Amino acid sequence: MEALILIAVIVLIVVGVVVIAQQRSGTNAARNLDDAKADARQAIERLGGQVFMLIGDGPASKQALADAGERYTAAGSQIEQANSPAQARLAKQTAIEGLYYIRAARIAMNLDPGPAIPELEGRQRAGKVTEDRKVEFEGRQVEASPNPSDRTPNYYPGGRVAGRPVPAGWYSEPWWRPALVAGAWGVGSMFLFSAMFSGMAGVPYDAQGFESGIGDGSDMGAIDGGAGGDDLSGGAPGGDGGFGGDGGFGGDGGGLGDFGGGGFDF
Repeated sequence: MEALILIAVIVLIVVGVVVIAQQRSGTNAARNLDDAKADARQAIERLGGQVFMLIGDGPASKQALADAGERYTAAGSQIEQANSPAQARLAKQTAIEGLYYIRAARIAMNLDPGPAIPELEGRQRAGKVTEDRKVEFEGRQVEASPNPSDRTPNYYPGGRVAGRPVPAGWYSEPWWRPALVAGAWGVGSMFLFSAMFSGMAGVPYDAQGFESGIGDGSDMGAIDGGAGGDDLSGGAPGGDGGFGGDGGFGGDGGGLGDFGGGGFDF
């Protein structure tokens, strides 16, 4: 009888310990989620302030502000639906990408670029446009430049779209958008990348590196992973991921794919 009582006491103690541990775990998880949401909201609010304050004065700044507005809307939606710290971090990455578009717009308007922006995950790996290039592709001219102009009004902060690098810079058109929408690159994309960036300082990828999604070994080379950046989203958070392209949600290049970014330093 005493043995049965002892066993019952032990069982109760074990159950009590398990219940307490679960409660503490749940409390910690809730606290971590709240902290991650608060952190993301700071970036989202900072982005919103700029989106509503600035008015573009030309094609480049207007397009950059439109893209920043898309990121603001996307980040707000993501944070409202976030049920885990990883999802909250994804929303923050979207907002940070939006801040890069804000900085691009300010540069295009000859304004002070503003305070420093947190590094966008994967941004340094994709490289950046360091010289003006113009190539013929499928019967049209596609241009790239390190600077905004009426000919190159489409900015991309850098990163990966559908697993492939898109260097940071200004472009005549968002040539990465088809891959962003379809989730895969077309057959001619490797030739466009090779023609546009071959031999360009600042772009550590050749055509084969672009096709495979890795660099030539001169930088960090490997496919990004992560959460919310080049692969944080789901996209980057982890693989290409997330809600959109490296860097963002929807829009021209930041969209629904990886979240990463390249390295366009102002």
